[in-house]
Amino acid sequence: MSGETTTGGDPQLERELHRVGAELAAAFPSTARHPLRKLDSRAMQLASSDRELRAALFRFVDVVPACRSLEDLARHLTGFLEELPDAPAPIAAAMRIAHTRAGRAALGAAAAGGVRHMAHRFIVGENPKAALTVLRGLWEEGVASSVDLLGEATVTREQAERYAQRCGQALEQLAQAARGWPSRPILESDSSGPLPRANVSVKISALTPLLRPDAPELGREDAAGRLRPLLRQAAALGAHIHIDMESLDSREAVLDLTLELLAEPEFAHGPSAGLVLQAYLRDSPEQLGKIIDWVRSARRTPPLQVRLVKGAYWDHELIQARQHGWPTPVFEVKADCDRNFESLTRTLLAARPSLRVAIASHNLRSVAHAIAANRLAGGEDRDLELQVLRGLGDELQDALAARGFRVRTYCPVGDLVAGMAYLVRRLLENTSNESFLHEQASGTPLEQLLAAP
Repeated sequence: MSGETTTGGDPQLERELHRVGAELAAAFPSTARHPLRKLDSRAMQLASSDRELRAALFRFVDVVPACRSLEDLARHLTGFLEELPDAPAPIAAAMRIAHTRAGRAALGAAAAGGVRHMAHRFIVGENPKAALTVLRGLWEEGVASSVDLLGEATVTREQAERYAQRCGQALEQLAQAARGWPSRPILESDSSGPLPRANVSVKISALTPLLRPDAPELGREDAAGRLRPLLRQAAALGAHIHIDMESLDSREAVLDLTLELLAEPEFAHGPSAGLVLQAYLRDSPEQLGKIIDWVRSARRTPPLQVRLVKGAYWDHELIQARQHGWPTPVFEVKADCDRNFESLTRTLLAARPSLRVAIASHNLRSVAHAIAANRLAGGEDRDLELQVLRGLGDELQDALAARGFRVRTYCPVGDLVAGMAYLVRRLLENTSNESFLHEQASGTPLEQLLAAP
């Protein structure tokens, strides 16, 4: 698809896209008014400039939960950094003080504080109750949220039961608290009807330890026993449940389970629910075709929401395919993924009102394209949801809310141990040399940010 024109050769769409992109860029808050973000940006640039340094720091972040003292933290950090052939000056200075006990304690304290600060940038609280202040603050600023309870794939039924219980408690606590939030019409309805205030994202891999590609039926059946009660609870509370997609080896089982359960008569009229489509997968257009066929035949109310993302498991999919000698399932060139993302956006918009559309991206062109395509298709701004990740899309979130768009922030909740794998993936995304934040911080011209991939 590398030879395709992104907007189908539509100059009107390109003109509207550039107009919207310029408006959003002008609405971005200055990093000078956000000193912590400015400090984070410098740290991210340092990591992104050196692959070996980035790998060492991420390995350190991954082992932080296992460290039991400040000296332990310092020993692990210096151990990873000593493997660097050429350490940057700030790193070399930190390593020199690590040769004394007092120096190790100071370095360990600094490292612990840095990781905590980094984690708090991405993770809004240790549990839903602790996150309520942040979530209400976002709502009052015109930003909705989706709460993701951190936790990777479970390995025992007991872990799966605990995760299901945590999801149920989150639904209850969020729905109860949200009733007291002020009115925000842009966040509470679209042309298809009401939008729930409480929104929880659920991972099927955490609802069952049996989700394996060689026996998908077993995993689906086990997960269904825990997902059905959550759907019932969400329907009773008037909340939304969103089913996340993870690695490719579980995608078919997750998609089939979601569509099968939502097609059951019990859930024909609720709760509000959605799933994720990953644009970095080469066969995502076929997957979207399957979803559109389902929504048109099921005619479920409220409509299924589809959250379109680029994808967060690119390294995993690429490495696994190469290890087994399989065809690569993901686009290996960023521009190809971006073109596919825009094509999928237009297909989703054309499928309304059978489904609701949520575009999740931090790329200025991708977001501007969705807004422009929606308008040119005759859609109202309120019929398009724009989503960002907490800690990665804060500036874009603020700009979208300031312009009156419906924006939702994906907010992880959990402790540091449960959040480490998530945190490392977010850091990898944030330090990518092709990321929008990196380009923005490097002073890339607006016309280049809005150029067709």
